[in-house]
Amino acid sequence: MIKRNRDMEKELREKMRGGKGEIEILHIFRKEEMKGKMRLHARLRLPRGSSIGYHVHDGEEEVFYILSGTGQVSDNGAVSAVGPGDAVLTGGGGGHAIENTGEEPLELIATIFVY
Repeated sequence: MIKRNRDMEKELREKMRGGKGEIEILHIFRKEEMKGKMRLHARLRLPRGSSIGYHVHDGEEEVFYILSGTGQVSDNGAVSAVGPGDAVLTGGGGGHAIENTGEEPLELIATIFVY
């Protein structure tokens, strides 16, 4: 199956999970299009200064794969800088947040697996 970019749904969310600014979500595949146990597979774009607030993943795991830009992740309270090629895994009741701390947009792939 090939899904063209023009066929992917874009969504804008203000103050996502209590964060700052507006986040652009490009839904690569919706859960209805997948046979696996997944509820999100999307490219997220966080403009300079924007963030996704701290939230917990219970009964699921979320992977962030950083494509471009720089940011800061709070992973169960431990704060770390992230950049292109870095990946973050949060689940099993753990929580995380991410903020764009750079000058350029922070772009990442986010996938949430449910179990």
